[in-house]
Amino acid sequence: MRFSTSTQASGSVRRRLAVGVTATALGLVTALGSGLTTAAGAAEPSTLTGIILGVGANETQRIVSWYSSADTAQSVQLAPTASLVNGEFPANAATFAAMGGANIASSGGFNRHATITGLQEHTAYSYRVGTEGNWSPTYAFKTQDFEGDYDFLFFGDPQIGSSGDVAKDQAGWLDTLDVSLAANPNAELLVSGGDQVETANTESQWNAFLASDKLRQYPWAATIGNHDVGGKAYEQHLFTPNTDRSTSYYNGDPSTRSGGDYWYIYKDVLFIDLNSNSYSNPADGSLGGDAAHIAYVTDVINKHGSEAKYTALVYHHAIYSPASHAKDGDNKVRRVDFPTVFSKLGVDLVLQGHDHSYSRSYEIKNGEKANPAEQPGAADVYPGPGGVIYVTANSASGSKYYDITKPDSSGTSGAGNGADPLNPDNYWYNSVENQEHVRTYVKVQVRADKLVVENVRSGTCAAPNSEVEHGDWCNNTTEGQPVGSIVDKVTVHPYHADGQQLQVNVPSPAPGEFGWTIDGYNGLVDLGTAQERDGAYFEATGKINPILVSDSRRSLAPWSISASVGDFRDADKTFPGSYLGWTPYVLDAGAGAQASGAVPSGYDDQGAGLSISRGLAAAEQGHPRGSAKLGADLDLKIPDSVDKGSYRATLTITALSS
Repeated sequence: MRFSTSTQASGSVRRRLAVGVTATALGLVTALGSGLTTAAGAAEPSTLTGIILGVGANETQRIVSWYSSADTAQSVQLAPTASLVNGEFPANAATFAAMGGANIASSGGFNRHATITGLQEHTAYSYRVGTEGNWSPTYAFKTQDFEGDYDFLFFGDPQIGSSGDVAKDQAGWLDTLDVSLAANPNAELLVSGGDQVETANTESQWNAFLASDKLRQYPWAATIGNHDVGGKAYEQHLFTPNTDRSTSYYNGDPSTRSGGDYWYIYKDVLFIDLNSNSYSNPADGSLGGDAAHIAYVTDVINKHGSEAKYTALVYHHAIYSPASHAKDGDNKVRRVDFPTVFSKLGVDLVLQGHDHSYSRSYEIKNGEKANPAEQPGAADVYPGPGGVIYVTANSASGSKYYDITKPDSSGTSGAGNGADPLNPDNYWYNSVENQEHVRTYVKVQVRADKLVVENVRSGTCAAPNSEVEHGDWCNNTTEGQPVGSIVDKVTVHPYHADGQQLQVNVPSPAPGEFGWTIDGYNGLVDLGTAQERDGAYFEATGKINPILVSDSRRSLAPWSISASVGDFRDADKTFPGSYLGWTPYVLDAGAGAQASGAVPSGYDDQGAGLSISRGLAAAEQGHPRGSAKLGADLDLKIPDSVDKGSYRATLTITALSS
């Protein structure tokens, strides 16, 4: 009798081998989750609107928020885009249950949000919201490397409705998103400077703000402005991670207003976002306002500052800005309350809005210009210990611009608004001030040893530019200052203490592979001619071709090799594979290989022998990486009633691993 080996795929993780050919690559199937949340008792399908992709607690998360016309159980369904077939989600698509409640009366309906977790880097994902039979359209986003360099975009005050013309404000906002993301398609975050809308609870303005599908493709890191704080619509539309919703972080009653401070870490930056509308002690007498924000920032940096290379604060009310709000009383208070604390805590960058004009501060330390010799508009700055750069963003929509105001004689430190000795037209604290009445956005490049901040034109005097279209002045020239041109650019080189810091980039290790091959030539296993034993049965013995197992995976996941044999055949003559047994062993140790137990021929014990899958060898979780050579002695016993012939069977070998 002669015996040959081949393999047939079996199991969720396996390596296939065909007779006489080289092994194929190991295939992996990873389930992201399963199960669907079904809306119970819904009389009519729910209308799903206002969908927006938000930032999560870190780069492996996103938060999706939306409105629903019905109070039903809903979820986000997610799958790698590559797994969709004809737009249909696979059966193993992940679902993330949504939370939420009833909206205020002026908004109507209900709000929902769900946190997507467990995202993998370098992956395109598709998602939709709702429930089985009532899903929204499908949207997509992609993740990039979870370590290293990246860019984010910062947008000042869309404030849709501020010009009195929602449609024109919307057009400018949509154009800025289109222009900025066409120029920076791999930007990873869209960071808000606040004032998404003009009137907190006016849903037509929110609809215009949310109209672009870009806000469903890139995560929006929300910031609350003074025009957002007056009602609950901001919180209904924009759920944020790690949010402290204590009374101290609201400007008024939290049950009727939006607010809260929150933080998240995205790759190498710790972002802390404050509700700067709250700056005085709340009515209940508890710690509030600036003191509460300072305590919050201090606590977050003390707990999480070491987890990132840079710290960026984001809040709406710019304390170092160039227009009329520069002289507001509340900002003068903050200009005393905040800077010294920020310097001591090692903050690198502060991003602000509110004043609808652009400015970039000098290096500010403890409320004063840190280096009197720093020149206006310097392209490179080297903040020493405690040096902080403050940036105010101009309007991203063109709905409202504020003109730059003149310094006064109130002093050149602390709360003062005196002139810069090096540039008397500017305030003492600002290296650059700009207002052309054109839309702009701020691009921040996060690099290993620097932050690059650019203010970029996203429009010109031409439409869409709502304020200019309604008769305001504009001094931009399309030829000289076109869309995409740079208003200001600075490279910030952070301070690295008195010693020398060393940095090395460690790439992601290769995940490694698990697989097996026949060791050497996959020849026919010839058991020769069976020998008669005691006039009762025939017996033939031999050895399988050795199997080489290799496992270089960093996961050190368990693995196993097993095999089964079909019927032995010679033309129309057969006998069952149950008559074949074996005794496995390890020829060369490695990869944690442990031989499985012997399986007797079914002739001996009336059992199934190798006609069912039997283990050859296995390794446990945590085994060392490496390779092993496996073998087995074969023992075939058949009744003497089997017809004479030359029989063959196929041994199917299966490799399984997590």
